[in-house]
Order: sequence, then structure tokens, then C-alpha cells
Amino acid sequence: MRILLVEDEPELGISLALRLSKDGFTVDHFTSLASSVEAVLGAEYRAVLLDRRLPDGDGLSLLPILRTRPSPPPVIVLSALGDIPDRIAGLDAGAEDYLIKPFAFDELVARLRVLLRRSGSSDAVPCVTVGQVEFDLRTRETKVSGKFLLLPRRELAIMDALIRRAGRVVMREHLQDQVYGFNDDVSSNALEAHISRLRKRLSDAGAGIVLHGVRGVGYMLRAA
Repeated sequence: MRILLVEDEPELGISLALRLSKDGFTVDHFTSLASSVEAVLGAEYRAVLLDRRLPDGDGLSLLPILRTRPSPPPVIVLSALGDIPDRIAGLDAGAEDYLIKPFAFDELVARLRVLLRRSGSSDAVPCVTVGQVEFDLRTRETKVSGKFLLLPRRELAIMDALIRRAGRVVMREHLQDQVYGFNDDVSSNALEAHISRLRKRLSDAGAGIVLHGVRGVGYMLRAA
């Protein structure tokens, strides 16, 4: 799940990005309003964590721009501005939640997961079954023949993107957007390496799935 983190405090921003990555999120971290505007216009995010006091303006200025996107992501404001009028301003501007600094990281993750469950509740089919694989679109839990299959973060992101479009070719560029953040140092063959490892895990688990590449275009997942 790719999320946008807008936080200009260096220590807090880096710490949050690392912790969220360990929890399975792909994180794009930006420190200004201008750079975050460019980010939301160039990528799709499942959620946004937004500071208010940014060097070039109030983070709430990003909310109207987010609403212009095809699928506006839910927003949690992270701010030291904790008075009731400040919180009301954030919620009235369109944020789904408002968390006052300092906060507990576990609470932030819990609130983030609640928002992601709510935003995914409109899926007509919460689970997708392909071959012997059952994939929960909301929690991204993966089961093969009823047994849980634990996947590393980036392989899980690939699985998510491909199984949602099972039987169709997924463009390479779309996969890269889902798997890697703007701040990731990605080698030219990194995507192929992750797909190769995912293919082996699925094969070893008896998933009954074929994952193959379409030369120069992308990848497709289908039942064997």
C-alpha cells in the first residue's frame, strides 16, 4: 500500500517512514507543500499522512488538490496544533482523522489501518480467488489452499497489483509505482528480481498460478 507522508521535521519524518516501511507500506516522504503537490499529481496513494506547519504553507492546502484526483485518498493530519479550533479546521477541510503530536506510533498505524479498511469497503468482492490462492483485498492476507502465505513487502505489493487484475496485463510502470516510492534507490532489474522470487514462492506453495511477462509491456497473473 503506497502512502504519502508529508512531514518537515527530519528526525520524525525519517523515523515514521522507516517504521511504516517495516509495517508493509511503501512510503513517499516529502517535506514541503510544493513537493507534495507534485507527488499527488504524479502518483496514486492509498492514504496521506499530513503535517500542517510546512515551510511553504499550511498542509491543509493540499486537501483541495487531493479531492481532484480520481480516487481521493483518506487523510490523517499529524500536527502539534491541537486546540479544538485547529482540529475542527482540519476535519472541516476534508481530513478523515486528526492526530496530535506527540503521538504513539502504534496508535497512528491502528488509525491508518481503520481508514484503509473503510476506503476499501466499497470493493464489490472483498476476496479474490485465483487458482489455489485466496487474496483479501482489504487486509492483503494471502492464503494458498487455506494456509497463510507470508510474503515480503514488495512481493506482496506486486501480488496485490496483479491479482486485482488477474487475467489482464499490468503495465510495468504501474507495478513500479505500486512497489517503489520516489525515495527508493531502484536498480534496473529490481522489479524482475522481486517477480522471480514471488513466482518461486507461489510455485513452492502449490498456488496453481502462472505469473508471466509480456515482453516490453508488463506482467500477467492467471490460474494455471
